[in-house]
Amino acid sequence: MATLIDLKAYGKFDADGFLLDTQKWDPELASDIAEKDGLEYLTQAHWNIIYYLREHYYKYHNLPVMRHVCRLYGMPSHCVDELFHGCKEAWRISGLPNPGEEAKTYM
Repeated sequence: MATLIDLKAYGKFDADGFLLDTQKWDPELASDIAEKDGLEYLTQAHWNIIYYLREHYYKYHNLPVMRHVCRLYGMPSHCVDELFHGCKEAWRISGLPNPGEEAKTYM
């Protein structure tokens, strides 16, 4: 198992583990967060979702409907749950900010 880098070097995380300064995100940090969350490695399917979430967030400033994201990549409707163990984890690994309490209830 790879050694985790010091996540504090990337900036502060909030109490729920969301990156506060989203500009400090990079693929290495995503891999480290994923490993900390129990994902051994990120496949191309993971990266497709991660980059889509980031693109959607910066364009619309909200959460996309996850089953639509899965459909976009030809995967089963619950692919995010299967790949990341939940939408919240996918959002965190994508380096996006805390979406707020109401949005987290839908994750």
